Amino acid sequence: MTMRDLKSRLSAEEHKLLVSLRERKPARHPPPEGQPAFGERLADAVASNVGSWTFITVQSVLLCLWIVANGMAWFMSWDPYPFILLNLVLSFQAAFTAPIIMMSQNRQSTIDRRNAQHDYDVNTKAELEIELLHQKIDLMREQELTLLLQMVKRLEDRLLLAEGDEKPQARPEGRPEERPEGHPENAGT
Repeated sequence: MTMRDLKSRLSAEEHKLLVSLRERKPARHPPPEGQPAFGERLADAVASNVGSWTFITVQSVLLCLWIVANGMAWFMSWDPYPFILLNLVLSFQAAFTAPIIMMSQNRQSTIDRRNAQHDYDVNTKAELEIELLHQKIDLMREQELTLLLQMVKRLEDRLLLAEGDEKPQARPEGRPEERPEGHPENAGT
């Protein structure tokens, strides 16, 4: 099995994606932040201030002061008891703050979506690279096992050959075993 065979284990789509991700190198190039426009900065500031305890506390104190000031001033009250002007001010505040908060949330949602896509790209590349590494390791293991099996087979053949050389040859009947010259048993003949 070769490297080409390893790549063929990935689908064509996965291979294209891996090549594309390798070229882009998403882990080294995070998505650009960019400088937010004035409106975006304003929306973020309003959303962060309106969504704080400081804002709630200050607004509650101002509402109480408004009601007390108009309740105590019997003849010079600028907004008598049903507090219609206060209702109008609060309605304007709600009418403008809600869309501004929505703009800030949409912008944050866009940033989160871009970051999530970046994370997905990095994770996908890592997964495909790890899969290729596993396949390479498996290939190396298979090649190593094949080599070891061949070596064991050669050793086995050598041992069988060596054992075959050590066995006495079958002699024809009646012929004495031939010994080399100078052998101690040949001394008597």
